[in-house]
Amino acid sequence: MQRWRGLEDIPQDWGRSVVTIGSYDGVHRGHQLIIGRAVARARELGVPSVVVTFDPHPSEVVRPGSHPPLLAPHHRRAELMAELGVDAALILPFTTEFSKLSPADFIVKVLVDKLHARAVIEGPNFRFGHKAAGNVGFLAELGTTYDYEVEVVDLYVSGAAGGGEPFSSTLTRRLIAEGDVEGAAEILGRPHRVEGVVVRGAQRGRELGYPTANVETLPHTAIPADGVYAGWLTADGERMPAAISVGTNPQFDGTERTVEAYAIDRVGLDLYGLHVAVDFLAYVRGQEKFDSIDALLDAIAADVKKCRELTGAA
Repeated sequence: MQRWRGLEDIPQDWGRSVVTIGSYDGVHRGHQLIIGRAVARARELGVPSVVVTFDPHPSEVVRPGSHPPLLAPHHRRAELMAELGVDAALILPFTTEFSKLSPADFIVKVLVDKLHARAVIEGPNFRFGHKAAGNVGFLAELGTTYDYEVEVVDLYVSGAAGGGEPFSSTLTRRLIAEGDVEGAAEILGRPHRVEGVVVRGAQRGRELGYPTANVETLPHTAIPADGVYAGWLTADGERMPAAISVGTNPQFDGTERTVEAYAIDRVGLDLYGLHVAVDFLAYVRGQEKFDSIDALLDAIAADVKKCRELTGAA
C-alpha cells in the first residue's frame, strides 16, 4: 500500500480512483464496512482505492485542547487499511488554513485535482469543509459537475455493549474509558491495542517476582480504566500472553498513571527501548491497595492464573 503525507506526495501521474474520507480512528467494524465497499467498488471499476485521513485530529485544530483519546496511531491505521486491501492512504496535515476550505474548495482541491475521484464512498454522517458545512448530499450534488459518483454506506448497529448505538469511535472510547475492553473489541473487531516504548520504572514488579514492561504510551492514547486486564504483549514480532496493570500503583503511593504488562511465565526478557504493543482482552479486577505485601502477592498470583486461563496459556 502506498502512503502519502500531504497532497504534494500524490504521484503526478495518478489517475482515477475510488476515495473514502474520514478520521477512521480505530478502523472499527463500521469503518471496515465503508473502506471494504470502497475497495470493492475500486476493483469493479478497475482503479485504485484511496483512504484520506487527517493529522492531527480536526477537533484539535478547531477547538485546541479537545483532542480525543486515540484508538490507533496512524501507522496502525495504515496496517489495518492495508489488510482490507486499500491501495493508498493519504494523511492530510490538518491546519487552521486547511480547516477554512469551503466544502466546494475541498472537493476540487482534494477529490478532483489530486485524486481524480471516480467514486466516493462515505457513511451517512460524513461532514467536511469549513465548519463541517458539507454533507453527503452536497458531495453528490457536485459529483454531477465533476464526474464522480457517491455511495452512502450505513453503519453497523452495535450489540449489547453499546446499547444499540451505531458503531463509532466515540462509543469505543467511552467503553475503553470504562474498562469495558470486551465491549470495545466487539466494535473494533479485535482487542484494543496500546503501543509505546518500554522504559525503566520503579522495577517493583521485578522485586516481587513479576517483572513488567513499563510502556511509555504514545500521546493521546486511549487507555483503559485503572485495573488489571488479561491480554497480550507483542515485542519483536512475538505475541505473549500477559497480565496487564493500568493505574497509579496505590500499593506504593504512586501518582503517575502507567501501563505495565507481565509476560506470563517468561524469564529473562529484556525489552527496554523496544516499541511494543499491548492488546487488552478482558477486565479482571479493579485497582486496589492491599493490607500487606503478602496480600498483594496473593492477588497477583490469582491475577496471573486468571489471565493465563483467559488467554489460553494455561
